[in-house]
Amino acid sequence: MNVNIKNMPTPPLKGPDEIARAGVERSAPGTPQRGSDITTARDGVTLTSTAARLRSLESTISSLPVVDSKRVAEIKQSIDEGSYEIDPQRIAEKMLDMEQEWSR
Repeated sequence: MNVNIKNMPTPPLKGPDEIARAGVERSAPGTPQRGSDITTARDGVTLTSTAARLRSLESTISSLPVVDSKRVAEIKQSIDEGSYEIDPQRIAEKMLDMEQEWSR
């Protein structure tokens, strides 16, 4: 089936028989093609010192606890003692700051 887009005819798709007659061969990736001087191909990765350092930092950070246990203990103690104060103005400011950061 031919489809015309902007009055431009498209050639029909070639079937397997036409591809075989044209002499087109498919080979596995990395296999040298006929007439190619390349006999072997090697892929490799080299990490820069920066990448190695980033990998080290990532492993260090992943080993840190997600929650600051000391801070949680302090807040629990102040709640138990009844001395924990909530500052609605500060909470509102932090919420606005966060909203501004997300909209950037």
